[in-house]
Amino acid sequence: MVEVNARLSDSLPPLIFGTATFNTQYNKDPYALGTTGLVRKALEHGIRAFDTSPYYGPSEELLGAALSDASISTEFPRSQYHLLTKVGRIASSEFDYSPASVRKSVDRSLKRLHTTYLDVVYCHDVEFVTQDEAMAAVRELRRIRDESGKVKFIGISGYPLEVLCQLAERVLHETGEPLDAVMSYANFTLQNTTLAGAGIKRLQAARVDVVPNASPLGMGLLRRDGPPVGVIDFHPAGNDLRQAVQVASDFCDSHGERLEVVAIRFALETWLRDGSAVGSRGDPASGVRERVEHIEQLGVNKLGVSVIGVSTLGELEKSLQVWRSILDGLENGQATANAAGRWRKDHEWSLNRQKAVQLLAEGIQESLGDWLDHTWPSPPVGYVNQRKPLSPEEAPWPTPAASPDPEELKLPETQRLPLR
Repeated sequence: MVEVNARLSDSLPPLIFGTATFNTQYNKDPYALGTTGLVRKALEHGIRAFDTSPYYGPSEELLGAALSDASISTEFPRSQYHLLTKVGRIASSEFDYSPASVRKSVDRSLKRLHTTYLDVVYCHDVEFVTQDEAMAAVRELRRIRDESGKVKFIGISGYPLEVLCQLAERVLHETGEPLDAVMSYANFTLQNTTLAGAGIKRLQAARVDVVPNASPLGMGLLRRDGPPVGVIDFHPAGNDLRQAVQVASDFCDSHGERLEVVAIRFALETWLRDGSAVGSRGDPASGVRERVEHIEQLGVNKLGVSVIGVSTLGELEKSLQVWRSILDGLENGQATANAAGRWRKDHEWSLNRQKAVQLLAEGIQESLGDWLDHTWPSPPVGYVNQRKPLSPEEAPWPTPAASPDPEELKLPETQRLPLR
């Protein structure tokens, strides 16, 4: 269990398994993915953190069922891994950041994930609500943290860097306490590297502890086959950007490589270094099975944190092969790889392809032209929050930090906020 008053960066692993893929946005039938086997294999390979959200359809329930499966829980008890989830996003166009909804969401996540505490809870996609709403949610999460211990660390997530930076700065200015984490997605990829510039500087100035970089493939944009299509095509990238990426993919094909291989290696490897100032010191998931490994053995102090999502065992194996070959290239990497029994296989693979992949990455970025560092609007133009009207018990408390527990209200069940 995470120690009270410890910093998130002291324990959070630099590689996090993202479970947005356990959802119909990425897969037409997430129940057919074999998630228990996928989670088990991830743990066996050294992954010690999982990111999810109530918004990701059945993701929380599938992840919770896997982790609580007797074949997994006996070998990997709760204290051995981090669970990160979110509050606030109900549907694609519905957000509820009210304190009552935050409380309900936390309790629901605890139940779905079969746990008594959540390591990190983010306010999900903060650009879709007002800053005042986000501030109220942060305060409520901190109240829950301080009074019950159900939440250990608190952060925000979203896409527009300007919004993330402004809110992180406001949290520090108004509360005197910085955010533990700000998760940015699709802002440090082969196509868009804006997070590594002014974004990191401002978040550091706001004393944010950890900045995980999620979606190194830009929500699937940087794939030979383009964004994945589950029940619907959800990706916000326009046709012109998609076409530019397809040209880049053809460039990779002409050199005998897949775009997604180059893209994921570029993002993971570069962010380990460029994101280290807002990185972490947890187990790097380098595949040493019988003991927890520390990053000092790799000759570094902190590593930039990345979140990757996979849907199949094959995708997991390929992603971890790339990850481990990157770690093996760090100082003292050879000794670490020898201890894991993988130096010859993975490091030789790395030496043979690393330079070629780096050159391809440069060529891809040149081919993107004006689409390099392009971002799409979030929320989309014309967006309106479709949040349902507040019921009386959902009305904001005069002082969010002093909000009573909903069980203390003793309201009839029909008057309480439903679990969504």
